[in-house]
Amino acid sequence: MSEVTKLPTHYRLLSTLRAVGPYLREVQCRDGFYLFDCLSVCVDEKKSPEEREFWGWWLELEQNQHHCVAKYHIGLYNDVGDWVPCEISAAALKEVKRTQEAFHTKLTDTLSDKFEMTVELHSDSCEFV
Repeated sequence: MSEVTKLPTHYRLLSTLRAVGPYLREVQCRDGFYLFDCLSVCVDEKKSPEEREFWGWWLELEQNQHHCVAKYHIGLYNDVGDWVPCEISAAALKEVKRTQEAFHTKLTDTLSDKFEMTVELHSDSCEFV
């Protein structure tokens, strides 16, 4: 890594992370902490949209200088808008992991290319890759 590589500001990093995909929860982000989530699989499509629940993942990304730690979780996004960690069906898990892997690859490539930043998985992160 070059000594002249500057750390991105919170707002520059936020702008870059926004471009990675639709998963950034900007309102819940703060300097050095970024929250993402993905509603991968609808649990019951027969319910009205405001009552639907989803299987998916969420990510807590913490930045420290040119290094980020990614802590992924898998679970249920319930009808009141909260994530609940839980086991999910094998059929749903396949799609959740697919979206998670695609996102993680794009995230790590973008941070590396734009800012020479590395991303490692937290020891408590759900394994998917």
